[in-house]
Amino acid sequence: MLARTNDPIVAIATAAGRGAVGIVRVSGARLAPLIESICGRNLRPREATYLPFRDAAGTAIDQGLAIHFPAPHSYTGEDVLELQAHGGPVVLQLLLARCLEAAAEKDAISGRSRLAGLRVAQPGEFSQRAFLNGKIDLAQAEAIADLIDASTEAAARSAGRSLSGAFSQEIHALRDALIHLRMLVEATLDFPEEEIDFLQKADAQGQLVSLQARLEAVRQRARQGALLREGIKVVIAGQPNAGKSSLLNALAGAELAIVSPVPGTTRDVVSQTIQIQGVPLHVVDTAGLRDSADVVEQIGVARAWGQIEGADAVLFLHDLTRVDATEYAQADADILRLLSNKLSTGVPVLDVWSKQDAAAAAAPNTGVSLSAKTGFGIEALRHRLLEIAGWQAVPEGLYLARARHVEALNRVTEHLALAAEHLAARAQSLDLLAEELRLAQNALNEITGEFGSDDLLGVIFSRFCIGK
Repeated sequence: MLARTNDPIVAIATAAGRGAVGIVRVSGARLAPLIESICGRNLRPREATYLPFRDAAGTAIDQGLAIHFPAPHSYTGEDVLELQAHGGPVVLQLLLARCLEAAAEKDAISGRSRLAGLRVAQPGEFSQRAFLNGKIDLAQAEAIADLIDASTEAAARSAGRSLSGAFSQEIHALRDALIHLRMLVEATLDFPEEEIDFLQKADAQGQLVSLQARLEAVRQRARQGALLREGIKVVIAGQPNAGKSSLLNALAGAELAIVSPVPGTTRDVVSQTIQIQGVPLHVVDTAGLRDSADVVEQIGVARAWGQIEGADAVLFLHDLTRVDATEYAQADADILRLLSNKLSTGVPVLDVWSKQDAAAAAAPNTGVSLSAKTGFGIEALRHRLLEIAGWQAVPEGLYLARARHVEALNRVTEHLALAAEHLAARAQSLDLLAEELRLAQNALNEITGEFGSDDLLGVIFSRFCIGK
């Protein structure tokens, strides 16, 4: 994809299916001949013109709005033509085919194609060109996809802030402070014979401490933004008839899973994404964990353990009406031991004591006691889930971030920590100090795309929808 950035491109820019309006978008250099062929006239820049879109014989395919955005004042930074027609799939495919046909037509005077090389755009290629032409940076480009894919209102608003450049501005401010610090170190290395100690005079240590504090604030906000985008996977586990399906229905506010007093009713995975304060939580109900001679139930239990192994958190349900029974308590202990063996380090297991309304015994002080039937304790569980996820209310507006952004900021933190150690050693480690600061800057630049591999760009933009 990166090797063909000079080709003119065309695509249907609206979602597949029927709608009131659909858009076909063209981007490239010197679109005037193509515009003349399809629209039958020139278009005034950035002015919507209502006219018929014509085929090769001059017959109208449809009527709609045509807008020409001359370079560089367009989304991609190239000449852009948008044809806004009725949103039927057949109409839009006809317009797309007409653009390709008109591009290949020979101009009567020059004998050349009207728009040589026009091809259908690959996923994300319009946004990729906007990035390559300096209209947006990489973090803003990713925010476009995140805004489209946002599953909660909070995520959409945060993606909008990232698209406006809020996250990029934070990264640029960190980078500028880092560049200034690098300049001081390089000056000391380049002029060792000078009596003036650039680092001491400019309070390099104070600047580094301040930079680390600012970085930690950005990193915290990025972690919260990544949580808004990704959410966490929460698996409900426990013995049969512990109330797992009832809990899923209570959290989702809908009858998603079958609830029955017959043990082993749930034999497959049932999942639902819920929102708590705008944070998406992907809640998974699983089959009851027990040994069974039933082949189908065995498959369900195996799938349950598969979901548990990929969980970010596990809700371990205990039936309060049965916890005093020796056999039941032993089975719970066996499940807890298996959970400890199968879960990755750091994955929390929250004890949830269910059926509080029907229990004679009081719930232990650990975990959360609730009744899915009456709703008691459900709100407390929601708050605990937010705590498990690591969500913290931030007074300022969040920006949406991705896991790769958080990982890059973590590397910056590590490099600056090493830089602080080398700065304390002064003259013996100035070369190492300079190298750590350089690596920290490279990690920051990866976020906005000022430093990164073509492979990274290819992966990011290939996940966009076609036409964007």
